[in-house]
Amino acid sequence: MRIYLLAVGTRMPAWVTAGFRDYAVRLPRECHLHLVEIPTGKRGKHADIDKAVREEGKRILSAIPRGARVVALDIKGHSWSTEQLAEHLENWLCSGRDLALLIGGPEGLAPACYACVETSWSLSNLTFPHGLVRVVVAEQIYRAWSILRSHPYHRS
Repeated sequence: MRIYLLAVGTRMPAWVTAGFRDYAVRLPRECHLHLVEIPTGKRGKHADIDKAVREEGKRILSAIPRGARVVALDIKGHSWSTEQLAEHLENWLCSGRDLALLIGGPEGLAPACYACVETSWSLSNLTFPHGLVRVVVAEQIYRAWSILRSHPYHRS
């Protein structure tokens, strides 16, 4: 299974890239984590924000691999413990389908993206910078995998 993290935003600080990569390279081929950066819609003083969000949504939808299970990262989503995430990861691995995790832009995901979402995952009730979400998701996927494989990384 391949896991695609489809994230709006292309200019992340070096610490975000390094943090994401640190966890992504630890994962085995059975659940390879691949980042796909989606360009942010045009924003500015007189920008049409709704149009920007729609454009981001179109780009996200076109980047979702065919047949992939789609999970939105959304504050209104399900809050899972790390152990519950490990259970989901195990089910996803067994399904044989690729996984697409969606991170929207500053205003969130476009309504069109929610039409293809199978479930939503909330990392927290807190609002995080988009770059930090990439790192947290990569770390939690790695931690969930370590639980499934009885790897010593996760100590509960």
